[in-house]
Amino acid sequence: MIRLRQVALVARDLEPVVAQLTALLGVEVAFCDPGVAAFGLTNAVMPVGTTFLEVVSPCGPATTAGRLLEKRGDSGYMVIFEVSDLAGCRARASALSVRRVWEVDLDDIAATHLHPKDLGGAIVSVDRPVPPGSWRWGGPEWASHVRTDVAREIVGVEVEAGDPDRVARRWSEVLGLPPPIADGPARVVAVEGGAVTFVPAGASGDGVGALTGSAADPVALRRRGASLALPVRRGAPVVCGVRVETA
Repeated sequence: MIRLRQVALVARDLEPVVAQLTALLGVEVAFCDPGVAAFGLTNAVMPVGTTFLEVVSPCGPATTAGRLLEKRGDSGYMVIFEVSDLAGCRARASALSVRRVWEVDLDDIAATHLHPKDLGGAIVSVDRPVPPGSWRWGGPEWASHVRTDVAREIVGVEVEAGDPDRVARRWSEVLGLPPPIADGPARVVAVEGGAVTFVPAGASGDGVGALTGSAADPVALRRRGASLALPVRRGAPVVCGVRVETA
């Protein structure tokens, strides 16, 4: 099982971005993880159904997130998958010379962050929660913060890459998934309940350019974006440099 479980965005200023996301998607913050201070970050995590949207912001010098901000500005940062065979993902990553930049093995979750320069596109984390479906990163009370009147679940993410075909194949190989499907210049990798789409990168280089959420009323969600005076790109509201598409 490979499931898209969490998408992280990086922002210079945490609170305004969180305010925009909660207003647009009708979600609420469930957790601010003190553990991310080890990476020089502060964060806020919002459940979207049983998936999660995270915003991180640097609070110290020389962070990976800070370097991405210098390159792309506010943008997408990381894609996190729930996997049932973490050992297999780790072994495939090693066989393909994809470096592991951080990993942890706890009683309730094990996780590995993969180097974006080796994999391409974005930072990827593969995580195996115990029991399946639980999610330590959402905080101990995340289930009580779920609100699905507007947005119901994150079902897709768009990754910008200099070579979408190569990067899509790389992700598929590490995750142990079938080869990507061509859709014009884009490449699509199916995961449980959704998909990751790889598209040609612009001048700012590789990164997460969009996320897709299932919505109770997609038209109403776009109207919420208009009422918040959010920028619009390709017909979708933009928060933290990322298009918020609806399905």
